[in-house]
Amino acid sequence: MKITVAGLGYVGMSLAVLLARQHEVYAFDISQERVQLVSGKKTPIIDADIEKALAEENLNLKATTYPVSAFKDADFIIVATPTDYDPKLNYFNTTNVETVIKQAQEIAPQANVVVKSTVPVGFTEKMYQQGYKKVLFSPEFLREGQALADNLHPSRIIAGFPAGDLVLKEAAIKFAEILKQGALSKETPVLVMGSTEAEAVKLFANSFLALRVAFFNELDSYAEVRELDTKNIIEGVGLDPRIGSHYNNPSFGYGGYCLPKDTKQLLTNYSDVPNNIINAIVEANRTRKDFIADRVLQLAGFPQNPSAVIGVYRLTMKTGSDNFRQSSVQGIIKRVKAKGVKVVIFEPAYNEEFFFGSPLIRSLDDFKNQSTVIIANRIYSDLQDVIDKVYTRDLFNKD
Repeated sequence: MKITVAGLGYVGMSLAVLLARQHEVYAFDISQERVQLVSGKKTPIIDADIEKALAEENLNLKATTYPVSAFKDADFIIVATPTDYDPKLNYFNTTNVETVIKQAQEIAPQANVVVKSTVPVGFTEKMYQQGYKKVLFSPEFLREGQALADNLHPSRIIAGFPAGDLVLKEAAIKFAEILKQGALSKETPVLVMGSTEAEAVKLFANSFLALRVAFFNELDSYAEVRELDTKNIIEGVGLDPRIGSHYNNPSFGYGGYCLPKDTKQLLTNYSDVPNNIINAIVEANRTRKDFIADRVLQLAGFPQNPSAVIGVYRLTMKTGSDNFRQSSVQGIIKRVKAKGVKVVIFEPAYNEEFFFGSPLIRSLDDFKNQSTVIIANRIYSDLQDVIDKVYTRDLFNKD
Protein backbone atom coordinates (compact mmCIF):
# COMPACT_ATOMS: atom_id res chain seq x y z
CA MET A 1 0.00 0.00 0.00
CA LYS A 2 1.26 3.46 -0.90
CA ILE A 3 0.46 6.27 1.50
CA THR A 4 1.42 9.88 0.90
CA VAL A 5 1.75 12.44 3.69
CA ALA A 6 1.55 16.08 2.56
CA GLY A 7 3.12 18.52 5.02
CA LEU A 8 6.18 17.81 7.15
CA GLY A 9 5.29 19.54 10.40
CA TYR A 10 4.95 17.56 13.61
CA VAL A 11 1.68 15.91 12.50
CA GLY A 12 2.95 14.90 9.07
CA MET A 13 6.37 13.78 10.24
CA SER A 14 5.01 11.61 13.04
CA LEU A 15 2.53 9.94 10.68
CA ALA A 16 5.15 9.43 7.98
CA VAL A 17 7.46 7.64 10.42
CA LEU A 18 4.62 5.65 12.00
CA LEU A 19 3.27 4.38 8.69
CA ALA A 20 6.63 3.85 6.95
CA ARG A 21 7.27 0.93 9.29
CA GLN A 22 4.60 -1.12 7.50
CA HIS A 23 3.81 0.68 4.24
CA GLU A 24 5.44 2.52 1.36
CA VAL A 25 5.26 6.18 2.36
CA TYR A 26 5.99 9.31 0.36
CA ALA A 27 6.51 12.50 2.34
CA PHE A 28 5.57 15.57 0.28
CA ASP A 29 6.38 19.18 1.15
CA ILE A 30 6.93 22.35 -0.86
CA SER A 31 9.98 23.14 1.30
CA GLN A 32 13.15 21.85 -0.34
CA GLU A 33 14.97 22.21 2.98
CA ARG A 34 12.53 19.95 4.83
CA VAL A 35 12.58 17.36 2.08
CA GLN A 36 16.38 17.30 2.02
CA LEU A 37 16.48 16.78 5.78
CA VAL A 38 14.07 13.86 5.63
CA SER A 39 15.92 12.36 2.66
CA GLY A 40 19.08 12.55 4.77
CA LYS A 41 17.29 10.75 7.62
CA LYS A 42 17.05 13.88 9.73
CA THR A 43 13.96 15.46 11.20
CA PRO A 44 12.87 19.04 10.37
CA ILE A 45 11.12 19.29 13.75
CA ILE A 46 12.21 18.67 17.33
CA ASP A 47 10.95 15.25 18.43
CA ALA A 48 13.43 12.82 19.98
CA ASP A 49 11.44 9.74 18.96
CA ILE A 50 11.20 10.83 15.33
CA GLU A 51 14.90 11.67 15.28
CA LYS A 52 15.77 8.23 16.65
CA ALA A 53 13.46 6.40 14.24
CA LEU A 54 14.86 8.17 11.19
CA ALA A 55 18.43 7.46 12.24
CA GLU A 56 18.06 3.86 13.38
CA GLU A 57 15.08 2.22 11.66
CA ASN A 58 14.81 0.85 8.14
CA LEU A 59 11.80 2.94 7.14
CA ASN A 60 10.19 2.67 3.71
CA LEU A 61 10.08 6.46 3.44
CA LYS A 62 10.83 8.73 0.49
CA ALA A 63 10.60 12.53 0.52
CA THR A 64 9.89 14.75 -2.46
CA THR A 65 8.79 18.22 -3.51
CA TYR A 66 7.11 16.85 -6.66
CA PRO A 67 3.37 16.23 -6.24
CA VAL A 68 3.15 13.80 -9.17
CA SER A 69 5.79 11.53 -7.64
CA ALA A 70 4.12 11.77 -4.25
CA PHE A 71 0.48 11.35 -5.25
CA LYS A 72 0.52 9.00 -8.25
CA ASP A 73 -0.75 5.49 -7.41
CA ALA A 74 -1.33 6.40 -3.76
CA ASP A 75 -4.06 4.57 -1.85
CA PHE A 76 -4.33 7.23 0.83
CA ILE A 77 -3.13 10.85 0.75
CA ILE A 78 -2.93 12.43 4.20
CA VAL A 79 -3.12 16.22 4.32
CA ALA A 80 -1.18 17.67 7.26
CA THR A 81 -0.52 21.19 6.00
CA PRO A 82 -0.95 24.21 8.32
CA THR A 83 -4.22 26.14 8.65
CA ASP A 84 -3.55 29.45 10.36
CA TYR A 85 -6.46 31.43 11.75
CA ASP A 86 -7.20 34.60 9.77
CA PRO A 87 -8.47 37.23 12.26
CA LYS A 88 -9.80 39.43 9.44
CA LEU A 89 -11.99 36.67 8.03
CA ASN A 90 -12.63 35.00 11.42
CA TYR A 91 -11.86 31.73 9.71
CA PHE A 92 -9.13 29.17 9.24
CA ASN A 93 -7.05 29.76 6.13
CA THR A 94 -7.59 26.41 4.41
CA THR A 95 -5.86 27.38 1.16
CA ASN A 96 -3.01 24.88 1.57
CA VAL A 97 -5.40 22.05 2.41
CA GLU A 98 -7.63 22.82 -0.58
CA THR A 99 -4.60 22.97 -2.89
CA VAL A 100 -3.50 19.49 -1.87
CA ILE A 101 -7.05 18.10 -2.24
CA LYS A 102 -7.28 19.52 -5.77
CA GLN A 103 -3.84 18.21 -6.72
CA ALA A 104 -4.73 14.81 -5.34
CA GLN A 105 -7.94 14.58 -7.37
CA GLU A 106 -6.13 15.60 -10.55
CA ILE A 107 -3.10 13.32 -10.13
CA ALA A 108 -4.55 10.40 -8.15
CA PRO A 109 -8.35 10.26 -8.51
CA GLN A 110 -8.33 6.75 -7.04
CA ALA A 111 -6.84 7.90 -3.73
CA ASN A 112 -8.78 8.60 -0.57
CA VAL A 113 -7.71 11.98 0.81
CA VAL A 114 -7.60 12.16 4.60
CA VAL A 115 -7.48 15.67 6.06
CA LYS A 116 -5.50 15.78 9.31
CA SER A 117 -5.17 19.57 9.35
CA THR A 118 -7.54 21.38 11.71
CA VAL A 119 -10.39 22.86 9.68
CA PRO A 120 -13.67 24.68 10.33
CA VAL A 121 -16.68 22.55 11.22
CA GLY A 122 -18.33 21.58 7.93
CA PHE A 123 -15.19 21.91 5.76
CA THR A 124 -15.04 18.28 4.60
CA GLU A 125 -18.73 18.24 3.73
CA LYS A 126 -18.27 21.49 1.78
CA MET A 127 -15.42 19.99 -0.25
CA TYR A 128 -17.55 16.90 -0.89
CA GLN A 129 -20.43 19.03 -2.17
CA GLN A 130 -17.98 20.88 -4.43
CA GLY A 131 -17.15 17.63 -6.20
CA TYR A 132 -14.24 16.20 -4.21
CA LYS A 133 -15.86 12.85 -3.54
CA LYS A 134 -13.03 11.01 -1.79
CA VAL A 135 -12.28 13.30 1.15
CA LEU A 136 -12.24 12.12 4.77
CA PHE A 137 -11.38 13.86 8.00
CA SER A 138 -9.37 12.40 10.89
CA PRO A 139 -8.52 14.73 13.80
CA GLU A 140 -5.10 14.54 15.43
CA PHE A 141 -4.53 14.79 19.18
CA LEU A 142 -0.77 15.14 19.39
CA ARG A 143 1.51 16.96 21.78
CA GLU A 144 4.30 18.99 20.28
CA GLY A 145 7.64 17.26 20.82
CA GLN A 146 5.88 13.96 21.57
CA ALA A 147 3.95 13.48 18.34
CA LEU A 148 5.31 10.05 17.44
CA ALA A 149 4.79 8.81 20.99
CA ASP A 150 1.18 9.98 20.85
CA ASN A 151 0.64 8.17 17.53
CA LEU A 152 2.10 5.01 19.03
CA HIS A 153 -0.09 5.33 22.12
CA PRO A 154 -3.14 7.26 20.93
CA SER A 155 -5.92 8.23 23.32
CA ARG A 156 -8.42 7.52 20.53
CA ILE A 157 -8.56 7.17 16.76
CA ILE A 158 -11.34 9.03 14.95
CA ALA A 159 -12.16 8.91 11.25
CA GLY A 160 -14.98 10.91 9.67
CA PHE A 161 -16.77 10.56 6.35
CA PRO A 162 -19.30 12.79 4.52
CA ALA A 163 -22.84 11.98 5.61
CA GLY A 164 -24.54 9.12 3.77
CA ASP A 165 -21.58 7.99 1.66
CA LEU A 166 -21.22 4.32 2.59
CA VAL A 167 -18.21 3.83 0.30
CA LEU A 168 -16.33 6.56 2.14
CA LYS A 169 -17.50 5.09 5.43
CA GLU A 170 -15.68 1.88 4.50
CA ALA A 171 -12.62 3.94 3.54
CA ALA A 172 -12.76 5.68 6.93
CA ILE A 173 -12.93 2.33 8.71
CA LYS A 174 -9.94 1.11 6.69
CA PHE A 175 -7.89 4.23 7.47
CA ALA A 176 -8.67 3.96 11.19
CA GLU A 177 -7.50 0.35 11.09
CA ILE A 178 -4.23 1.40 9.42
CA LEU A 179 -3.56 3.84 12.25
CA LYS A 180 -4.46 1.23 14.84
CA GLN A 181 -2.14 -1.34 13.25
CA GLY A 182 0.72 1.16 13.47
CA ALA A 183 0.08 1.91 17.15
CA LEU A 184 1.63 -0.03 19.99
CA SER A 185 -1.49 0.35 22.13
CA LYS A 186 -3.85 -2.17 20.54
CA GLU A 187 -6.82 -1.42 22.80
CA THR A 188 -7.17 2.15 21.55
CA PRO A 189 -10.83 3.19 21.13
CA VAL A 190 -11.81 3.73 17.48
CA LEU A 191 -14.70 5.97 16.48
CA VAL A 192 -16.02 6.27 12.92
CA MET A 193 -18.51 9.11 12.52
CA GLY A 194 -19.65 11.87 10.23
CA SER A 195 -16.86 14.18 9.12
CA THR A 196 -18.63 17.25 10.53
CA GLU A 197 -18.91 15.64 13.95
CA ALA A 198 -15.24 14.61 13.75
CA GLU A 199 -14.27 18.22 12.98
CA ALA A 200 -16.30 19.36 16.00
CA VAL A 201 -14.52 16.83 18.24
CA LYS A 202 -11.19 18.44 17.42
CA LEU A 203 -12.29 22.01 18.12
CA PHE A 204 -14.23 21.18 21.29
CA ALA A 205 -11.40 19.03 22.68
CA ASN A 206 -8.83 21.78 22.22
CA SER A 207 -11.21 24.43 23.54
CA PHE A 208 -11.75 22.38 26.69
CA LEU A 209 -7.98 22.13 27.17
CA ALA A 210 -7.76 25.90 26.69
CA LEU A 211 -10.53 26.30 29.25
CA ARG A 212 -8.56 24.23 31.74
CA VAL A 213 -5.41 26.30 31.15
CA ALA A 214 -7.41 29.51 31.51
CA PHE A 215 -9.03 28.30 34.74
CA PHE A 216 -5.76 27.51 36.49
CA ASN A 217 -4.27 30.76 35.20
CA GLU A 218 -7.15 32.72 36.70
CA LEU A 219 -6.72 30.81 39.95
CA ASP A 220 -3.07 31.82 39.88
CA SER A 221 -3.93 35.48 39.18
CA TYR A 222 -6.25 35.50 42.20
CA ALA A 223 -3.66 33.89 44.47
CA GLU A 224 -0.92 36.27 43.35
CA VAL A 225 -3.03 39.37 43.93
CA ARG A 226 -4.15 38.08 47.34
CA GLU A 227 -0.58 36.95 48.18
CA LEU A 228 -1.63 33.32 48.60
CA ASP A 229 0.34 30.16 47.78
CA THR A 230 -0.92 29.14 44.35
CA LYS A 231 0.80 25.76 44.45
CA ASN A 232 -0.93 24.72 47.65
CA ILE A 233 -4.32 25.71 46.27
CA ILE A 234 -3.81 23.87 42.98
CA GLU A 235 -2.56 20.74 44.71
CA GLY A 236 -5.57 20.75 47.00
CA VAL A 237 -7.98 21.27 44.12
CA GLY A 238 -6.28 18.63 41.94
CA LEU A 239 -6.60 15.87 44.53
CA ASP A 240 -10.31 15.76 43.74
CA PRO A 241 -10.42 12.77 41.34
CA ARG A 242 -13.05 14.53 39.24
CA ILE A 243 -10.52 17.30 38.54
CA GLY A 244 -7.12 15.63 38.68
CA SER A 245 -3.57 16.98 38.82
CA HIS A 246 -2.87 17.10 35.10
CA TYR A 247 -2.62 20.15 32.85
CA ASN A 248 -2.64 22.42 35.89
CA ASN A 249 0.65 24.35 35.72
CA PRO A 250 0.09 28.12 35.45
CA SER A 251 1.55 29.94 32.48
CA PHE A 252 1.49 33.28 30.69
CA GLY A 253 -1.56 32.03 28.76
CA TYR A 254 -2.36 29.26 26.34
CA GLY A 255 -0.64 29.36 22.96
CA GLY A 256 1.06 27.21 20.36
CA TYR A 257 -0.12 25.60 17.13
CA CYS A 258 -3.67 24.70 18.14
CA LEU A 259 -5.34 26.25 21.15
CA PRO A 260 -5.45 29.94 20.14
CA LYS A 261 -6.73 29.33 16.63
CA ASP A 262 -9.06 26.47 17.54
CA THR A 263 -10.82 28.42 20.29
CA LYS A 264 -11.30 31.43 17.99
CA GLN A 265 -12.58 29.23 15.17
CA LEU A 266 -15.03 27.50 17.49
CA LEU A 267 -16.23 30.87 18.74
CA THR A 268 -16.88 31.88 15.12
CA ASN A 269 -18.93 28.71 14.65
CA TYR A 270 -21.03 29.92 17.60
CA SER A 271 -21.95 33.17 15.83
CA ASP A 272 -25.65 32.21 15.72
CA VAL A 273 -25.66 29.91 18.77
CA PRO A 274 -26.15 31.17 22.37
CA ASN A 275 -22.95 30.84 24.36
CA ASN A 276 -21.04 32.25 27.31
CA ILE A 277 -18.20 29.82 28.01
CA ILE A 278 -16.60 29.70 24.55
CA ASN A 279 -16.36 33.48 24.38
CA ALA A 280 -15.03 33.59 27.95
CA ILE A 281 -12.18 31.19 27.09
CA VAL A 282 -10.88 33.56 24.42
CA GLU A 283 -11.34 36.64 26.61
CA ALA A 284 -9.70 34.96 29.63
CA ASN A 285 -6.50 34.45 27.66
CA ARG A 286 -6.36 38.15 26.78
CA THR A 287 -7.00 39.10 30.42
CA ARG A 288 -4.23 36.80 31.62
CA LYS A 289 -1.69 38.41 29.28
CA ASP A 290 -2.78 41.87 30.45
CA PHE A 291 -2.29 40.77 34.06
CA ILE A 292 1.16 39.25 33.44
CA ALA A 293 2.35 42.33 31.54
CA ASP A 294 1.23 44.62 34.35
CA ARG A 295 2.99 42.48 36.98
CA VAL A 296 6.22 42.47 34.99
CA LEU A 297 6.17 46.24 34.62
CA GLN A 298 5.58 46.62 38.36
CA LEU A 299 8.53 44.37 39.15
CA ALA A 300 10.72 46.38 36.76
CA GLY A 301 9.79 49.58 38.59
CA PHE A 302 8.13 51.14 35.54
CA PRO A 303 7.24 53.98 35.07
CA GLN A 304 9.39 55.21 37.97
CA ASN A 305 12.34 53.50 36.27
CA PRO A 306 11.99 54.48 32.59
CA SER A 307 15.29 52.76 31.69
CA ALA A 308 14.01 49.34 32.76
CA VAL A 309 14.75 46.47 30.37
CA ILE A 310 12.52 43.40 30.20
CA GLY A 311 14.40 40.26 29.21
CA VAL A 312 12.43 37.49 27.53
CA TYR A 313 13.98 34.08 28.09
CA ARG A 314 12.80 31.86 25.23
CA LEU A 315 9.94 32.49 22.87
CA THR A 316 9.09 28.81 22.73
CA MET A 317 5.99 27.45 24.42
CA LYS A 318 7.38 24.24 25.83
CA THR A 319 10.62 22.68 26.96
CA GLY A 320 12.31 20.65 24.24
CA SER A 321 10.57 22.57 21.46
CA ASP A 322 11.67 25.00 18.75
CA ASN A 323 8.15 26.25 18.01
CA PHE A 324 7.06 29.67 19.15
CA ARG A 325 4.19 30.28 16.75
CA GLN A 326 1.42 32.02 18.72
CA SER A 327 3.36 31.53 21.95
CA SER A 328 1.76 33.37 24.85
CA VAL A 329 4.92 35.32 25.68
CA GLN A 330 4.55 37.18 22.39
CA GLY A 331 1.42 38.79 23.78
CA ILE A 332 3.39 39.89 26.82
CA ILE A 333 6.11 41.38 24.61
CA LYS A 334 3.58 43.41 22.63
CA ARG A 335 1.92 44.76 25.76
CA VAL A 336 5.20 45.72 27.41
CA LYS A 337 6.56 47.39 24.28
CA ALA A 338 3.31 49.32 23.90
CA LYS A 339 4.24 51.06 27.18
CA GLY A 340 7.56 52.15 25.68
CA VAL A 341 9.67 49.69 27.68
CA LYS A 342 12.74 48.13 26.06
CA VAL A 343 12.66 44.36 25.51
CA VAL A 344 15.60 42.06 24.79
CA ILE A 345 15.23 38.39 23.89
CA PHE A 346 17.27 35.24 24.34
CA GLU A 347 16.11 32.55 21.91
CA PRO A 348 18.68 30.14 20.40
CA ALA A 349 16.02 28.67 18.07
CA TYR A 350 15.56 32.01 16.24
CA ASN A 351 18.32 33.07 13.87
CA GLU A 352 17.26 36.64 13.07
CA GLU A 353 18.70 39.77 14.70
CA PHE A 354 15.34 41.18 15.79
CA PHE A 355 11.92 39.88 16.81
CA PHE A 356 9.04 42.38 16.76
CA GLY A 357 11.74 45.07 16.67
CA SER A 358 13.46 43.78 19.82
CA PRO A 359 17.09 42.61 19.63
CA LEU A 360 18.08 38.97 20.02
CA ILE A 361 20.95 38.63 22.48
CA ARG A 362 23.16 35.64 21.62
CA SER A 363 25.21 35.62 24.80
CA LEU A 364 23.23 34.35 27.78
CA ASP A 365 25.48 36.25 30.19
CA ASP A 366 24.97 39.51 28.28
CA PHE A 367 21.23 38.87 28.24
CA LYS A 368 21.17 38.39 32.01
CA ASN A 369 23.25 41.50 32.62
CA GLN A 370 21.12 43.73 30.39
CA SER A 371 17.79 42.61 31.86
CA THR A 372 16.15 44.36 34.79
CA VAL A 373 13.55 41.59 34.98
CA ILE A 374 13.62 38.28 33.10
CA ILE A 375 10.32 36.66 32.17
CA ALA A 376 10.22 32.92 31.50
CA ASN A 377 7.04 31.00 30.74
CA ARG A 378 8.86 27.85 31.85
CA ILE A 379 11.84 27.86 34.19
CA TYR A 380 15.21 26.46 33.13
CA SER A 381 18.27 25.51 35.17
CA ASP A 382 20.51 28.07 33.47
CA LEU A 383 18.49 30.87 35.09
CA GLN A 384 19.22 29.75 38.65
CA ASP A 385 22.13 32.16 39.10
CA VAL A 386 19.79 35.13 38.45
CA ILE A 387 16.64 33.67 39.94
CA ASP A 388 16.01 36.90 41.87
CA LYS A 389 15.48 38.61 38.49
CA VAL A 390 13.20 35.95 37.07
CA TYR A 391 9.43 36.26 36.86
CA THR A 392 7.63 33.01 36.02
CA ARG A 393 4.40 31.28 36.95
CA ASP A 394 5.91 27.81 36.43
CA LEU A 395 5.14 26.07 39.73
CA PHE A 396 5.39 22.38 38.83
CA ASN A 397 8.27 22.36 36.32
CA LYS A 398 6.15 20.77 33.61
CA ASP A 399 4.27 21.82 30.49
